[in-house]
Amino acid sequence: MNLDEKIYKKLLDVPKGQITTYGELAKAVGLKNGQRVVGRVMNKNPYPVIIPCHRVVMSTGKIGGYAFGQDIKVKMLSDEGIEISNGKIIDLENKIYRF
Repeated sequence: MNLDEKIYKKLLDVPKGQITTYGELAKAVGLKNGQRVVGRVMNKNPYPVIIPCHRVVMSTGKIGGYAFGQDIKVKMLSDEGIEISNGKIIDLENKIYRF
């Protein structure tokens, strides 16, 4: 299994209504300071409906990028019960999935 596949597989653990950060996901697959790597892998996700890359956000609570645009990411997260204000997750600490 290559690194991209490991990251996608690990991301499948994050349930609807929760998010993880680029850094948490990087640590979960054994990458130290691998946030940027995770971001690049999320950007080329071949199965965005199946692999929920929209559930990966910045450690600051900002929603971060999304291949289909931030408006779509906000809508998808909101539909899953994640509250967002001014581009940031509300109550971030209680919404983060810990691996």
